[in-house]
Amino acid sequence: MDRLHAMQVFCRIVECGGFGKAADDLQLPRASVSLAIQQLEAHLKVQLLQRTTRRVRVTEDGAQYYQRCRQLLADLDDLENRLGSGPRGTLRVDMPSAFGCYWIIPKLPDFYRRYPHLRLELGFNDRQVHLQRDGVDCALRAGEVKDPMLAAKPLVKVRQVTCASPAYLARHGVPGSPADLNGGHQMVRFAASDGRDFPLEFEGVEQPVRLPGLLSVDSADAYVKAAQAGFGLIQVPRYNAGAALADGSLVPVLERYPAPDWPLALVYPPHRQGSPRLRAFIDWATQCLREQAADTGLLIAL
Repeated sequence: MDRLHAMQVFCRIVECGGFGKAADDLQLPRASVSLAIQQLEAHLKVQLLQRTTRRVRVTEDGAQYYQRCRQLLADLDDLENRLGSGPRGTLRVDMPSAFGCYWIIPKLPDFYRRYPHLRLELGFNDRQVHLQRDGVDCALRAGEVKDPMLAAKPLVKVRQVTCASPAYLARHGVPGSPADLNGGHQMVRFAASDGRDFPLEFEGVEQPVRLPGLLSVDSADAYVKAAQAGFGLIQVPRYNAGAALADGSLVPVLERYPAPDWPLALVYPPHRQGSPRLRAFIDWATQCLREQAADTGLLIAL
């Protein structure tokens, strides 16, 4: 039995919540994953996992073993990276799709010049992934980070704009203040995968504004397109609406009542804080976004 391999397999089963998901994540046959756990349990002479037809549960012994395995694997990863010529291996990063495409992808050549032995696997989602279950090392998150199981590194704040299409404003009128919105206005609803529904917010106005809407979307690009099609007001990062504002298909409104800037942070499991791969990405992303904040004015450096 390859004990190190079995420990890695065991940790992924715990984090993914099942044998099948772990096998897919590790790109291994399910039979190989099952065999590794059988051999590990036989070697340790304890049951680590309770298997039923519907789910996998970690035993008390398994929970203790998982914590030690996770630390040992992290220490081994740290040691191997420190002995080599800089960070190496694969880092999985998740981020909002529009933000990643606009601010991160164009700057990646600089990242690879600094860290030629690192390989990035980037996920672009407008939903919040579960880092451990989905095998993600870190994620860029917009808004307030409320998960107590994650550490967060604040990066920048994103400037937002409230806008709508000329056709919509011709039908419903141009609001002069947030109070005017209750007189028949509509909004495009942005519904996150975790059930959150985002209202309109304005600096200096205590209560967020929730308006009716005919259309709900869960993608940043669809949010802008729906506003261009006349479905209502939106609040969106200025960079995401830049082209539409420039060509006049969207028009800013309520500029005397700006939308609050949206904080963006990089989140990760606390036990990963010492990882050279993660540290390299955090340091690079912090510098990259601060430089772009200074150059564009669309971000605010923290």
